[in-house]
Amino acid sequence: MALHIGGGPQRLVDHALETSTSEQCIAIVNDTTSANLRWANNTLTTNGVMHAVDVTVIAFQGAGNASVSGTATSPDQVRALVEGADRAATLADAAEDRAELVTGDAARDWSDPPVDTSIQVFEKFASQLGEAFSQADAEKRILYGFVFHEVTTTYLGSSTGLRLRHVQPTGHYGCTAKNTELTNSAWVGGATRDFKDVDGTRMASDLATRLAWGERRLELPAGRYDTILPPTAVADVMIDAYWSAGARNSADGQTIFSEPGGGTRIGEQMVNAGVRLHSDPSYAGLECAPFVIAGGSSDRTSVYDNGVPLGSTDWIGDGRLTSLMQTRHTADLMGQPTTPAIDNLVLDIAGSSGTEAELVAGMDDGLLLTCLWYIREVDPQTMLLTGLTRDGVYRVEGGEITGAVNNFRFNESPIDMLRRYTHASETVLSFSREWGDEFFSRTATPALRVPDFNMSSVSQAL
Repeated sequence: MALHIGGGPQRLVDHALETSTSEQCIAIVNDTTSANLRWANNTLTTNGVMHAVDVTVIAFQGAGNASVSGTATSPDQVRALVEGADRAATLADAAEDRAELVTGDAARDWSDPPVDTSIQVFEKFASQLGEAFSQADAEKRILYGFVFHEVTTTYLGSSTGLRLRHVQPTGHYGCTAKNTELTNSAWVGGATRDFKDVDGTRMASDLATRLAWGERRLELPAGRYDTILPPTAVADVMIDAYWSAGARNSADGQTIFSEPGGGTRIGEQMVNAGVRLHSDPSYAGLECAPFVIAGGSSDRTSVYDNGVPLGSTDWIGDGRLTSLMQTRHTADLMGQPTTPAIDNLVLDIAGSSGTEAELVAGMDDGLLLTCLWYIREVDPQTMLLTGLTRDGVYRVEGGEITGAVNNFRFNESPIDMLRRYTHASETVLSFSREWGDEFFSRTATPALRVPDFNMSSVSQAL
């Protein structure tokens, strides 16, 4: 049940701006409803719907600023946040990234109410899930999983007159299947905006197929293997590369995008020609905010940039480093265009086509991964990552999957992988199991075949 806010979230924004005693102020209200289902042992266990209203007040005083956030549904609660931000702003040091706040008028949809979700978003999926439970019981499989959907309506207002609104639906699903002996495990998952494109019957069928692949178990040693990473595993590592693409850290020599001796590698050929890594707020299926929403400043964002329009941005184009995440401040320092972070990521490979299954059919001897997890950065200057394979590493022989092998720890750089891949499928909407649940769910990636993927050690995890 949604909370009733007198005057709506817009009134909370206006009240914050009217109440602030600072020279300038920005208020951001996020009105979010979410719904979820959980299941285990072939039975639904929990479900719920939640509603939250979160307010961020950013006060600007002199050369400094301060940001205070909290849950607030009434003018009194907003006033407390404003007073805290105003006090902190008077004590704040000068902000290096300070700039003129974005000006503007009220967007045409500013007065529209928040958009909600509800448990009904899962109606078709839940019916299919019930049938999957019955079939799993009959065929001695155990299903565990979770589906989540939320809609956040953001209202951003500034003392400069700017009033912007954005509605962001976000959803994902994931299901793990095990045999009754708990010796064989498989996973299927994905992202969605509205669950209309999620087929629970197909999900259950794919899990049954993967468990069947795993009935034959093989042990392999650590080493370098010809390996196919499906789109979800490619998303797992490309998100890490994207998060490293901050202009400020790169100029300071801290990332793979740093020029030795100072500066960045913008303009340098870094990966294979034909590789395009890009973001676009209007990309079909991955639509996201078309303007900056920043509750705080970091090496990649600036509170002064709230409301800056976002457009299609190539980070890597035809293999060359084209852009890094730039605030207006860093862009001015480096003489580059302003290219703020965008909440989606797409990897395209020129000339690629076909599917993950077709890559498997073309492989003589190698491995097919499912997904990666517990990914950590080992060396930021080479973008070397380590992590584990999870829920299915499958042996491919003569173009067919012939069994499942043990899990591995891997050591790889996603940038280096984009120099070494030999085959790529078409780009499809994907979902990072490692990062998609909470941090970054909007990706589109191909499957990649890497001929010498480094499985550095054997893992005993199932």
